[in-house]
Amino acid sequence: MNIHKFVMPEVIFGNASIQQVGESCVRLGATNVFIVSDPGVMEAGWLDVVVRSCRQAGLSYTTFHDITINPKDKEVEKGCRIYLENECDAVIGVGGGSSIDVAKAIAILVTNGGRIHDYEGVDKIRYPLPPQVMVPTTAGSGSEVSQFSVIVDTEAEKKMTIISRSLIPDIAIIDPETLSTKSPHLTASTGLDVLTHGIEAYVSLAATPLTDVHAKNAISLVAEYLRPSVASKMNIEAKINMAMACLQAGLAFSNAILGAVHAMSHAVGGKYNLLHGAVNSILLPHVMEYNLLANPKKFADIALFLGVDIRGMSNMEAGNKAIEHVKQLTMDIGTPQRLADIGVEKDQLKRMSVSAFHDTCMITNPRDVTIEDIEELFRKAW
Repeated sequence: MNIHKFVMPEVIFGNASIQQVGESCVRLGATNVFIVSDPGVMEAGWLDVVVRSCRQAGLSYTTFHDITINPKDKEVEKGCRIYLENECDAVIGVGGGSSIDVAKAIAILVTNGGRIHDYEGVDKIRYPLPPQVMVPTTAGSGSEVSQFSVIVDTEAEKKMTIISRSLIPDIAIIDPETLSTKSPHLTASTGLDVLTHGIEAYVSLAATPLTDVHAKNAISLVAEYLRPSVASKMNIEAKINMAMACLQAGLAFSNAILGAVHAMSHAVGGKYNLLHGAVNSILLPHVMEYNLLANPKKFADIALFLGVDIRGMSNMEAGNKAIEHVKQLTMDIGTPQRLADIGVEKDQLKRMSVSAFHDTCMITNPRDVTIEDIEELFRKAW
């Protein structure tokens, strides 16, 4: 019998749940919290809601919001200095994947020391981290429930993937109301990230029955609710279901890991300051086409989850329908179709292929990959 391991934080899900941040930190023994956010979340007013909740719970606090869309090593180091100067004892991340990944990375450095580069890879963290409470506002990254943090190494121009059980937050607070302030552009991009998490986790070499159930639900929810969520900020049903899709996709990929789409996307994001979900949306159909051969049955399942009637089809035929369905979804919601359209230069494809080949996420891709295979996929997507 195979042994399956599944890890996750305490999850609080529902409208207005963001108001439980302060009380949640108190339950973890915090007295002086370090709140990591970004300018967009500040502008939308969600940072104020978190600060108010902390005040009401009697907590001291320091805020840090000097973060970019692909968070950098220097931002983590700056946040670490401010945390230590203010003698904080817990970390709150409020925002998208950038804020939450930086919050986790700061948590590593304040108790483990050194540089964030020291922790790239799997299980490099030695000492316990301070309590972590994460509040996602994008329905995209799933970082609030995952054992991942992805930070850009600015000198090497690549994304470092840090994976550790220690990075799973203590509490994840998921409030679908926070999604009502997102632009259609960002909703589309982050929604495609959710779909990519679901699909890559489902076909991952490390997938288990425990991860499959979450991946399946995430894919089905995105297929049904991403279009209406992009179409209207006020469609609460769509927001709730996309928040649930993000949560379940996060649980799936945190435990099953990912694949070539994310390995390649990390390589692009290390060089170019682009929305991670937008890069995924371009790469996903090409990688699905490449990986289909490795597990036709699972790709046929994905077609079913996406709402395709696969009766009378072979697994390969159904898998190809899944790819068509994903392509159509990207066109319907207006995400970019080619890497050239978002500023990726052709002469960088070879260098990025080498970076992607060495990315941790490539280990669980279902089909064997060479650097030449990756470069060919990049060229098809360019």
